[in-house]
Amino acid sequence: MTICSFEGKVPVIGEGTWVHPSADVFGDVVIGARCWIGPGARIRGDYGTIHVGSHSAIEDNCVIHARPDDVTRIGDWVTMGHGSIVHNATIHDWAVLGMGSIVSDWAEVGTWAVVAEGAVVRQRLRIPERAIAVGVPARVIDKRVDDAYVADWTRFKAIYVSLAERYATGLGPDLSASG
Repeated sequence: MTICSFEGKVPVIGEGTWVHPSADVFGDVVIGARCWIGPGARIRGDYGTIHVGSHSAIEDNCVIHARPDDVTRIGDWVTMGHGSIVHNATIHDWAVLGMGSIVSDWAEVGTWAVVAEGAVVRQRLRIPERAIAVGVPARVIDKRVDDAYVADWTRFKAIYVSLAERYATGLGPDLSASG
């Protein structure tokens, strides 16, 4: 795990947040409480500023970056699926970014909005609250996030908060030495 300063800017990691040993967090970065930062995640606050809210899950191999003198914002209870990228954008509370999705410069993903797996949200596009965006480039479809989806994903998101707590107590015994 690399958590280090860059040009005098030191990351701030919230209470109860767990950062995997292979993740990198450096520079002008603030991560809220009880987040889970997965293996291979890269949160680079070298050019600009990055704010990640509380209870968010930044899964394996995600990348978060910002343009010079700009801010990338990830809200509270956000799930960034494996391999997703957010570059100089705003992701509002409770949003879900599917695996391999990309959200590009100055785009905005609304509260409880979903960016489907592999979708590419182009620059300056706004995905409204509870909307679902799919495709390359991403387009909003007619279907909306319903209450059943919200209930399921509220439960799924709580699992990552639990993982942050459980990982903090140790990854368990080294089974490679067992005989």
